[in-house]
Order: sequence, then structure tokens, then C-alpha cells
Amino acid sequence: MLDGLHNPERGMNVGKTLFAQVMEFVPWKTFGRIIDRHRGDAGVRTLNCADVFRVMAFSQLTWRESLRDIEACLSANQAKLFHMGLKAAPARSTLADALNLRDWRIYHALAQRLIVRARTLYASEPSVLDLDASVYALDSTTIDLCLSLFDWAPFRTTKAAIKLHTLLDLRGSIPAFIHISDGKLHDVNVLDILPVEAGAFYVMDRGYLDFERLYAMHQAAAFFVTRAKAGMDARRVYSAPVDRSNGVICDQRVMLNGFYSAKHYPEHLRRIRFKDPESGKTLVFLTNNTSLPALTIAALYKSRWQVELFFKWIKQHLRIKRFLGNSENAVKTQIWCAVSTYVLIAIVKKELQLEASLYTCLQILSVSVFEKTELLCALQPDRVPPKLPSSDNQLILFDI
Repeated sequence: MLDGLHNPERGMNVGKTLFAQVMEFVPWKTFGRIIDRHRGDAGVRTLNCADVFRVMAFSQLTWRESLRDIEACLSANQAKLFHMGLKAAPARSTLADALNLRDWRIYHALAQRLIVRARTLYASEPSVLDLDASVYALDSTTIDLCLSLFDWAPFRTTKAAIKLHTLLDLRGSIPAFIHISDGKLHDVNVLDILPVEAGAFYVMDRGYLDFERLYAMHQAAAFFVTRAKAGMDARRVYSAPVDRSNGVICDQRVMLNGFYSAKHYPEHLRRIRFKDPESGKTLVFLTNNTSLPALTIAALYKSRWQVELFFKWIKQHLRIKRFLGNSENAVKTQIWCAVSTYVLIAIVKKELQLEASLYTCLQILSVSVFEKTELLCALQPDRVPPKLPSSDNQLILFDI
């Protein structure tokens, strides 16, 4: 466990469900201190903060889509709830009230604690492209909401939305930084609050192209890789020889021409024009790194797909078209519980030294949380994934 390392070789988990075994990796003592610090359980009689996390983690892992869905599935497995740490299946109204009233900052703090643990575990993993540096992918995803129900998150005249701005550590695909904002916040503004690590690479799309902010990153001794916007006004200072057979069209040092652009970024930039052999598209990259080969810069930008996979999982498991509550507190609680669950499974994967991908582990758990088998055996990559639970383990739900 996290408050003392989890030991996968300690006694057999005979009689424990897979969900109960996953929950053993939660730092419950630390979580308890976080709850006390925020007085999260003050005056609470049913469904305390820890129980809310258990229920939300269950809903994330099993893809429950509504309060009714959660209540029905847990009620159908009443005999197994004790081993989940729950006394009874919560009523829909009880869970709805808890999501509105339990401070979302509690679950944010838990997520941060799990992220620190996960990044420590994955620190020894080889970096992307075997670079001797950390590589981060920065991106955002917009979650559209109904303005009449989520009026605290205005976006456009007739629409509400929130944005998840995420910096993903590509070692283990662990989110190193997440900021939740309303839909109006432009992506580039996140660079003002982004933690910058000297020597690390930050890969981002051209929505983050702001020369003043990129120069601040450059002065912090970090490297960026992004794409140039069409019509960027710059003059060539030097062209390095290239081998066009590998897709690199040119590798240049340039200076910006525009008055404000040149003022905000007064040093040389490296501009690489590259034709992707797979798509046939020509891409123009900008970076402040002058030592890596041009092909490596192109490969670094391509590694951004990992952050898109992260967003895909978050969107699938958040069931974003049907949030479980409409208040800002309920939405943020659900998001941070989803992030915590994702990172928790990443910790399980590393602690148990599993070769299966994180996404494979999540898929297996999604259909087998009530199975009573050893977690290590269930998630072994060389085993056939667990068969679907029998009818007494999983309730097939229809709209009633």
C-alpha cells in the first residue's frame, strides 16, 4: 500500500474481490488526514468521503452511467459490499447529495498524492525515444455541457463547457499536471501556471504558440516542440544539410521578423519542415533544441498521441454526456475521482510488475471487479482475460 509499500507477495487474497484488492493500494491513512484537514466528514452520518471515493471508483471501473445504474448494480451485489468497505448500497439521493456537499478539493488532494506516488514508481522507466530527459505532452479537451444545467461554466451564448488542461508525463502516461477551467480559457494561458522542469521536453500543438511564453520556458532551460502557424513571419539565418529521403525537407535556424514577435522571442528558433511518410502531410515544427536530430524532433511531436489516449479514457469513463451531478462541486469531484482511479490502476500495474498495458488492465477490471481471484493472476498478460461475470455478479440494466 502507499502508506507503506504494497507487498504483492504477502498472503493470498483468498475471498477478496478484485475491487477490494485494488482498494488496498489507496493510501487510506493519508486520505484520512486529507479529509480531516478539510473537515470533510464533519456532521456526515451516511456515505462519508472515503465511501464516496469507493463508490465513484467502482462506477469508473465498471462504466456505470447514472446514479440509478450505480444503485442498481451495487444493490444486486449486496452480499459483497462489506468487502468493498461499504455497509450498504447508497440510495441515489444520498449519493447525489454527497457529490454536491463533499468538498471536491479532498479528491483533488488524493489525486495529487497518487500522482506523486505513480511518477516516483515510473521514474526508472526509459524515457521516450531513450532520451536522457523527461518528455511531457501538453493538451486540453473540452467537455460540452448544457448551459441551463451547468450555468456556472459559461462557454458560448447557448452552451456551457469545461476544459481539462493536462500535462502528461510520457513515462507511464501519468498526468503530471491537470487544471480544470471553464470553456472560455484559451489553452495558451495555461502556460502561465504550468510547472516547468529544466532539461525536460514539452510537446504541444500550435494552440500553445505564444512566443513570449515560449521564451520564458526557454529561459527556464526547458525545451519545447510545437508546430508553426501558417504564415509565420521569420527569416532564415542558417540551413543545416539534410537527407530528404527520410522525410526531412529542411532544418533551419530562423529569427522572427514581426516587431512584437521579435521582442518576445529575441533569439534563434529552429524550424524543421517534415513530410510525414504515412499521411503525406507536410508539417513545420518549431523548437529551441538545437542538438537532437531533426527526425527525433519529428518523432517527439508524434508522441503526443499518448495524451489523446488519456483523454479518450477519461471521456469514456466520465460518461461526460451524463454527469452524476450538475453543480461545480459534483462535476469536479467526479473528474478528480476518475483521475485518481486511472492513476491508481497505473500504480497497481507497476507495483505488481505487470507487462499488460494500462488500458488492458482497465478493460479486464471493468468486467471482473466482483470476481474472487488473486489480482496478480487476473491481470497477468499471458493469461486469458477473465470471462464475463455470471448473471449473479453483473446486472444487465435497461432503461426503466
